[in-house]
Amino acid sequence: MPDSTSAIAHAEDLADFVASSPSSYHASAEAARRLEDAGFTRLDEHEEWPEQRGGRFVVVRDGAAIAWTVPARAAATTPAHILGAHTDSPGFKLKPQPSTGTKGWLQAAVEVYGGPLLNSWLDRELRLAGRLALADGRVVLADTGALLRLPQLAVHLDREANTGLALDKQFQTQPVWGLGDADQADILAELAASAGVSATEIRGYDVVVADAARGSIFGKDDAFFASGRLDDLASAHAGVVALQAHADAAGDDGPVAVLAAFDHEELGSASRSGAAGPFLEDVLERVYAGLGADSSERRRAAAASWCLSSDVGHSVHPNYVHKHDPVVQPVLGSGPILKLNANQRYATDAVGSAAWRSWCDRAEVRTQEFVSNNNVPCGSTIGPITATRLGIRTVDVGIPILSMHSARELAGVSDLHDLSRVAGAFFAG
Repeated sequence: MPDSTSAIAHAEDLADFVASSPSSYHASAEAARRLEDAGFTRLDEHEEWPEQRGGRFVVVRDGAAIAWTVPARAAATTPAHILGAHTDSPGFKLKPQPSTGTKGWLQAAVEVYGGPLLNSWLDRELRLAGRLALADGRVVLADTGALLRLPQLAVHLDREANTGLALDKQFQTQPVWGLGDADQADILAELAASAGVSATEIRGYDVVVADAARGSIFGKDDAFFASGRLDDLASAHAGVVALQAHADAAGDDGPVAVLAAFDHEELGSASRSGAAGPFLEDVLERVYAGLGADSSERRRAAAASWCLSSDVGHSVHPNYVHKHDPVVQPVLGSGPILKLNANQRYATDAVGSAAWRSWCDRAEVRTQEFVSNNNVPCGSTIGPITATRLGIRTVDVGIPILSMHSARELAGVSDLHDLSRVAGAFFAG
C-alpha cells in the first residue's frame, strides 16, 4: 500500500493539470503534452500512421484526446483495455457579440453550458479560456487568467437571499470584467492578447469560463482536495498518469492500452469529439488495421475488450443523508466507486463488477459501490454510450465527490491516487 506522501504528490500534480486545463481544448493539449514528454508520438489524423506494434501514440481532435500503447507481440485479435473520461465541465460559454455592460460596468455575455450549480459561481475570481480560430487558418489557445467575477447582490438589497436564492440564467449570470464604456471595450481583445495575436485576426472562438483558483489540499491529515473541474479532469489525469507508468513498465504482451478523454459529455456526448461520435471507433479501426486485422478479427478483439468509463459520483453528504440510498453510502477516502443502475444509466453488470474488483485487488485498492436513492434518479455518463456504439463490455466507475457541478468540487486525496493505481492494473490486463 502506498503511503500518504504518494497520494499527496498525485493530488498536487492534479492541481497542476487542472490549472493547465481551464477548457476542454487546454485539457486535451495538456494530456498530449505530458504524454509526448513521456515518449509518446503525436499523430495527425490527416496523415498515414506508422507501424503500431511496440509503439505509444496520442492524437487530439478538438477538445478530446486518445492515447494508446501497443505491445510488441500484439496480434490482430489482441483485446483493448480502454479507460474513458471526459474533458469538459459544467459552467458558462462565451456568446457571440460577447462584450456588453451597463452603468459603467463592462460585462461578458455568457450562455449556460451543461448543468452547473449556478450559485457556486458567485463571488469568486474567474478566467476565460478556450480556442481562437484565426483568419490565416491557425487555431490558438487563449487563457486570460483571473479576469471576471459574478458578484452577488448584497443581503441588504435581497432580504430573502438566505431562504431561496434563484439566479435568472439570462440576466443574473453575466460576469463583470472591468469598468468603462461597453461600446469602447472588447473582451475578445483580452483573449487575443493572452494568445499573443490581434483581435482583428479572430474569425471564431470556443471560450468558456473557469474558476481561477488553484486546487488545494486541506483538512485533518490532508484528507481533502478541492478544485474546479474535478468532473472529470480527476479521471482524465488519473488515466494520463497510469498510461505513462504503464508504457514505461509494460512488456511485449498484454492488451492494447487506451486512454480516451472525450469532450461534450456534459451536453450528452453527441459531437465529433464526444463519446457518441466516431472518434474512438476511428482510432481503433486504424490501430487494428496497423495490426493487419480484418473485419472478423476486429470483432473478435472487440469481444474480448473492456472499457472502464471513469467519471465522478456522489459521496454521501453529511447534511443531506436522506438524499442518498439508506444502505449504499460511499464516502470520501474509502476508495474509488463502482457505479450501478437498474435502468442502465450506468453500463455495469455482474461480469463487469467482478472484473472491476479483480483490478482493485491487483492494485491493492479498496472499492465501494454507488447506487442512487430511488426517489433521486442519477445522471448518466459515457459508459452506456460507449457500450452501445462499440459493443465492448463496459464498467462505470469513478471517485466519490461532494459539490458535483459546483465551480469548485471536493474529493478525497487518497481516492484520486487509488483511481490511477486501479487504472494501471486495468491497462496491464
